[in-house]
Amino acid sequence: MSTATANGELGRVTGFYSSVVGKKMVMAVTGFILFGFIVVHMVANLQVFLPVNANGVPPLDAYAEHLRALPPLLWGTRVVLLAAVILHILAAVQLWWLNKFEARKQGYVKWEPVASNYASRTMVWSGPIIFFYVIYHLLDFTFGVVNPGYQPGHVFRNVVASFQHPVVAGFYIVANICLAFHLYHGIWSMCQTVGLSHPRYTPWLKHASAVFAIVIGVGFCSVPIAVLAGLVR
Repeated sequence: MSTATANGELGRVTGFYSSVVGKKMVMAVTGFILFGFIVVHMVANLQVFLPVNANGVPPLDAYAEHLRALPPLLWGTRVVLLAAVILHILAAVQLWWLNKFEARKQGYVKWEPVASNYASRTMVWSGPIIFFYVIYHLLDFTFGVVNPGYQPGHVFRNVVASFQHPVVAGFYIVANICLAFHLYHGIWSMCQTVGLSHPRYTPWLKHASAVFAIVIGVGFCSVPIAVLAGLVR
């Protein structure tokens, strides 16, 4: 590919992203990637409820060991997720800025949240909460900096050690409730961005978004709740 062609392609990509539609599309694509990871991560976490295998190893530890045995998959996934998170946050902040300071310089005489819902109106603070939650989650279970009983490779034990503390468990529960609200609006917005919007099946998409969000929220919250209740130890 010649330099001129490469510059032309880069110019088209830059021009597309500079538009509101381009930013929304980036948010939709990266949101889809992150949603897929969240589903897989939730299913993996639910392994804490399974009994130990024949070798006496908790399934969650065995799962983590399988991932560590596949460095290309593990690190490839991390790179893709990191890129998706950066692009998702960048597009979200730029859209918020445009909506707050550019498109609505006149302001409202009387603000009426007619076309929005509680989940969409809380995106501005649920997003940052989720961001700091992810940072704490990494410090807790990946690096072990804030986990009092952290032992490398012993994921099940680390989970129990962390969630035995009510404050930590409570923070995770609140953060995952925020995640559920964020997903509800995010999934619905993603469907609209890619053109999946029609009066005939719009109500079904809204219901599906709510169901997905509730399942994710309940799935993640069930782990710290079970540890606090002594069901997982």
